[in-house]
Amino acid sequence: MPSFDTVCEPNMAEVRNAVDTSAKEIGTRFDFKGTSAKIELKDKEITMFGDAEFQLTQVEDILRNKLTKRSVDVRFLDIGKVEKIGGDKVKQVIKVKNGIETEDAKKITKLIKESKIKVQASIQGDAVRVTGAKRDDLQEAMALLRKDMTDLPLSFDNFRD
Repeated sequence: MPSFDTVCEPNMAEVRNAVDTSAKEIGTRFDFKGTSAKIELKDKEITMFGDAEFQLTQVEDILRNKLTKRSVDVRFLDIGKVEKIGGDKVKQVIKVKNGIETEDAKKITKLIKESKIKVQASIQGDAVRVTGAKRDDLQEAMALLRKDMTDLPLSFDNFRD
């Protein structure tokens, strides 16, 4: 029976490259000379440091540009609050989303069931598996998800015939 998996996974190698090139640009830019502005990646968390919130927005802008150039969707970023650390320094943690959360998976399955397309959707951990009798129905389900689930950067893996 034909099937595919709906997943929400960033290319972590490209994310790492974008963070590295952002760090290089921050190190060479004139307006960041002599400041504590920097950016680093640990596991699936990007941490930005700066002297003020304004500086953090500049660092975030650089990061967004680098991610876009590397064709990584910026909807993967879950931006946290600005935190004060020693003195007048601030930091901000950005989590890189990986996997579909349970609430979003339920929305996807509900959307597919309400569409009356002859496919079944089931939650498989942090992915949603869609199965159907015809390949055309599966492609119709993909188009529906791309159109209606705009807040998630969905991709479709494991297409089996």
